[in-house]
Amino acid sequence: MAILTDMNPTLLDVARRTDPNGKVATIVELMSAQNPILQDMVVVECNNGMTHRTTIRTGLPKGMWRKMYQGVQPEKSTTRQVDDVCGMLETYSEIDKALADMAPDKAAFMLTESAAFLEGLNQTMANATFYGDTAVTPERFMGLAARYNAIGTNREKSSFNVLDGGGKGSDNTSIWLLYWGAQTVCGLYPRGSKVGLQHRDLGEVTAFDAEGGKFQAYRSHYKWDLGLTVRDWRYAVRIANIDVNAFGGTGGADLIDLLVKATHRIPASKLGRPVIYCNETIGTALDLQALKRTNMMLTYKEVDGAPQTNFRGIPIKTCDAILDTEAKVGNDA
Repeated sequence: MAILTDMNPTLLDVARRTDPNGKVATIVELMSAQNPILQDMVVVECNNGMTHRTTIRTGLPKGMWRKMYQGVQPEKSTTRQVDDVCGMLETYSEIDKALADMAPDKAAFMLTESAAFLEGLNQTMANATFYGDTAVTPERFMGLAARYNAIGTNREKSSFNVLDGGGKGSDNTSIWLLYWGAQTVCGLYPRGSKVGLQHRDLGEVTAFDAEGGKFQAYRSHYKWDLGLTVRDWRYAVRIANIDVNAFGGTGGADLIDLLVKATHRIPASKLGRPVIYCNETIGTALDLQALKRTNMMLTYKEVDGAPQTNFRGIPIKTCDAILDTEAKVGNDA
């Protein structure tokens, strides 16, 4: 099992290392520009084919106070094992040969024509990262929302890391604070495989239109196997039930207060690479606060030539996969 814990390689990092000709890396770079998760997600190779087994520590020995000539009982830590699986996402593209052959630069034209497929796969994978639920769609992988799907007060359960934004209906959204790392939260790819989106040029084929007519086309196959594992649930926090229609009113969620609470849910050791994710609705509200400088916890600066808002030094990134139509997250049973 390949885990580069010191460097915490992202999906793009691994793609660059495993494909020296740059083909896969170019595709991942194109998709990273559309979805910031791909810039941040640390990935590890599964330790059992398409499955990754993680041993999670559920209890620590506490020790016993003793008197002189009084013995103590031996103790041990308690653990449980969790299996996470990768989902397989595939599609084909067919481009009319006559159209491609007329292009001055056929290779560039083919890549441009494939952009729609790249964007579509990217959106599908981002949606699964947040909302995949193998209990409902077993062919996918378990996403974040299915793991953090209740609000609780028990510090020993993952529901403790779900905060309530106060929304009641089905027009809610969430903010996510994730600490990416091989020991915390990370992506998975099948053992012995190449990481990221794989593209295979199948060459010229005879294709069929909707009425069964034949034409010559260039066919490409796209395949992307990805999973997600949460090795330590304490390193992810969900701020749920944020009513997107309540901004500007007295009943709206106090985003700054909730973000402060979220950062304090993370263990003091703070392993991994922190990132805050929200959708455009929340990102706009936070950007406006940062520009007005009404709260010094929010800072606004340029990173690699692009504007970026930070909260206490943690980058805030907009991800369109996070919905504005989430149902209310209830209390833990």
